Amino acid sequence: MQPKTTYFPTLPTLETKAGKVDLSTPKVMGIINATPDSFFSESRVARVEEAVQKAADMVSEGARMLDIGGMSSRPGADIIDPKVEATRVIPIVQAVAQAFPHIPVSIDTIHADVAEAAVEAGASIINDISAATWDRRMTAVAALTGAPVILMHMQGTPALMQNDPHYENVALEVREYLLRRCDALKTAGVEQLILDPGFGFGKTLEHNYQLAAGCRQLADTGMPLLVGVSRKSMVNKVLNISSNNALTGTIALHMYLLQQGASILRVHDVREAVETVAIFRATRAGQLHENVPLLSA
Repeated sequence: MQPKTTYFPTLPTLETKAGKVDLSTPKVMGIINATPDSFFSESRVARVEEAVQKAADMVSEGARMLDIGGMSSRPGADIIDPKVEATRVIPIVQAVAQAFPHIPVSIDTIHADVAEAAVEAGASIINDISAATWDRRMTAVAALTGAPVILMHMQGTPALMQNDPHYENVALEVREYLLRRCDALKTAGVEQLILDPGFGFGKTLEHNYQLAAGCRQLADTGMPLLVGVSRKSMVNKVLNISSNNALTGTIALHMYLLQQGASILRVHDVREAVETVAIFRATRAGQLHENVPLLSA
């Protein structure tokens, strides 16, 4: 009799211009914020040289993707001018992509012009928190460049998203929304899509944990599932701490989400996330009675 096992999805390999990303094992994406106001100050960079050094540190710790953004999307944040955003991120994208040509760089933006310029500068992935709804040209840019796209669920806009968010069944509604957006982008010719449930984006604390418990519904789609919970309020509020002290809670939540089928962890703390993945893989190997190289890339 075969041993009963926990659910582990079989996921595709992402094809990017920086190379393939094998998602048969979970990967860690490091966060680099070219913003003066992102919620976790340690993720911020002000100069290109600083960003390249942060990228080097993250890659050395095991990051297999890097996400670069120039607009804070914390609750209450305003949408900024795409020209300002481009000024912040394009030089950094170019420098990081040149320094680490085999590490896919993701551009975190809702603006098609910024995404297009970033891909031209070396970015390999487009990360759109609006799921390509804020700027309707984003879908065309994604199809033209062939870049994989991260589609995130958000109720409202960053400025207003925490004003009384409401769901009947948050996990089901997020899944249905993201699948509709996938259908729209696939129809337009975008072939590689990654799902992000959007923890903290138009969700109460209770919504966030209901969504975490329902993440397997997203993993069941067979598409890669990216989760971004690093040092967020869903950790801080439970533990009554600040984001500066939220690493332990983040690690615990990462382990739970890996068990729910997450394939990409978007994080501030790369080494700790890589170690979490290694322990997760060890538990998986034990359940499947397999011997696997636990620290393989």
